[in-house]
Amino acid sequence: MVCSDSIGETAESVVRATLRQFEMEQVRIKRISHIATEEQIKEAVQEALYKQAFIAYTLVQPELREAMKAEAIALSVRAVDVMGPMMQAFVDTFNNRPLSVPGLLHRLDEDYFRRVEAVEFAVNYDDGKDTRGILEADIVLIGVSRTSKTPLSIFLAHKGCKVANLPLVPEVKAPSELYEISKHRIVGLTMAAESMMKVRSERLKSIGLSQSAPYASMARIVEEIHYANRLMSALGCSVIDVTNKAIEETAGMILNRME
Repeated sequence: MVCSDSIGETAESVVRATLRQFEMEQVRIKRISHIATEEQIKEAVQEALYKQAFIAYTLVQPELREAMKAEAIALSVRAVDVMGPMMQAFVDTFNNRPLSVPGLLHRLDEDYFRRVEAVEFAVNYDDGKDTRGILEADIVLIGVSRTSKTPLSIFLAHKGCKVANLPLVPEVKAPSELYEISKHRIVGLTMAAESMMKVRSERLKSIGLSQSAPYASMARIVEEIHYANRLMSALGCSVIDVTNKAIEETAGMILNRME
């Protein structure tokens, strides 16, 4: 269970990230948002006890946080304070006090609207639909099909980056816009041929097509990768091998290179 005096997105993200480390199926996460009273906390802890669950919570109001701790101890329910230790570290290190206002992460501020604009940009300039976006983008992702260009674009957009992405196909000439921008704004994505063949085969299977199609053949994949590598070398851009990498890991590498 996820409990919060805001919407609970932070705690749920931590729980889902942790879940990836375990081979567990059919784990259900229930989110209880906008908790404002100790009575709501008691009800949540009692439900966790009944369902043999544990609680991850982000409660910034001290009285609610203390109530959660006390109720969890009383009923022997495991409760994990996601933000409390981090807030205390800030207090101890910087001798400052928290605002204790729920939902500040999602306040409609300038950063929020910048992220919304970036998401709209990523959608409009996804998959080479309009190459004019290359000139306006903070980051341009290039790579052959199934190198995670679209999910990476959306993830980076949520970080406030305007991202355009372009599929590389040997039969299609690279747009001139790629040569008009700084190579530091371009990131090439590549993948081991064997891994790509598996990914493409699964893609064909998911849409009901034969896995023996040229799209998933090793010969075609090697041809595409060699073409992409030559183009990336000509552009002088940075290249990231996304084989077995999570979207978050690749995005982190991209953002670090931009700093």
